[in-house]
Amino acid sequence: MYLIVLCTVPDASTGQTIARTLVHEGLAACVNLLPGITSVYRWQGEVQENPELLLIIKTTQARYPALEARIKELHPYEVPEIIAHRIEAGLKSYLEWITQST
Repeated sequence: MYLIVLCTVPDASTGQTIARTLVHEGLAACVNLLPGITSVYRWQGEVQENPELLLIIKTTQARYPALEARIKELHPYEVPEIIAHRIEAGLKSYLEWITQST
């Protein structure tokens, strides 16, 4: 099974560090960094609004536990957003590449 994992980060430097680490360690096949998002959320009883980047991470179900643990180690937030979605369908050769890369 294949997953897309979403994770927001506070800045490009953090995003690049996490992305490079996940790919270098074989926890992700690819990470896209999408700049220019704004997150509005409640934290510790107050509404916050901050610029962030969104990481779109492609991995396998088997690698997910290690990927989650590694993001938590590298992420500066006390409770980072780490949300995994199943990939229901995709180009077979691309999905095979994810397996080979992780």
